[in-house]
Amino acid sequence: MRAAAPSAPTFDRRKLSGPALRTFFRIADAWKLSADEQMTLLGTTTRSTFFGWKKSAEAVLPKDTLERISYILGIWKALQILLPNEASADAWVKRPNDAPLFGGRSALECMLSGQVADLFLVRQYLDAQRGGIA
Repeated sequence: MRAAAPSAPTFDRRKLSGPALRTFFRIADAWKLSADEQMTLLGTTTRSTFFGWKKSAEAVLPKDTLERISYILGIWKALQILLPNEASADAWVKRPNDAPLFGGRSALECMLSGQVADLFLVRQYLDAQRGGIA
């Protein structure tokens, strides 16, 4: 008789949303992102939704937005490990990069395509740079 496969963990989006938003906005401030850049990274095109999130962290974020914030947090953390100087780590996202993934563009330019996959690729690149799993 086969044992039932463990089910995937369930996440309480209500409990995760507030801390996720607060963390995202702190990172956005450190990276000096405009409101439009923040909206693109979060995957929202509605200014009222964005400013509502910014005003009150009581929102329940969509899964897509939580995934995006997760990648951004991973990118931020990897940069803190790779570049222990906080100012250098925060500035890295806007610097042109000659790595093949970026082709002379900055990581932020790549991430601003609006696709979750681009956030994943930047995260994967940084994890590989620090010796993590690529």
